[in-house]
Amino acid sequence: MLQEIVGALLFFVFAFGIGFILNMLVKTTWFPLWAFVIVVLPLGAWHFWDPDTTAGSFIAVFLPPMLAIVGGAYVSGWAIRKLRLGGYKMF
Repeated sequence: MLQEIVGALLFFVFAFGIGFILNMLVKTTWFPLWAFVIVVLPLGAWHFWDPDTTAGSFIAVFLPPMLAIVGGAYVSGWAIRKLRLGGYKMF
């Protein structure tokens, strides 16, 4: 249980950092979130899918880290948007 909490927190921070950097470079607010949902999430599910497991057990194992990553990508977009509204032009 502790490993899942620490792992989800690390995934959140990882997604926030990458999303923040991509937002600064590409200058689009929600690109990292949509890139994750459209590209990374299906590829990750396809790569880690084990034919012997059921869909319910697969979702139970991978749902917390995936939600943490989506949350980190969303919060990075929100942070960039607030910084831009605050007058920071480099973001």
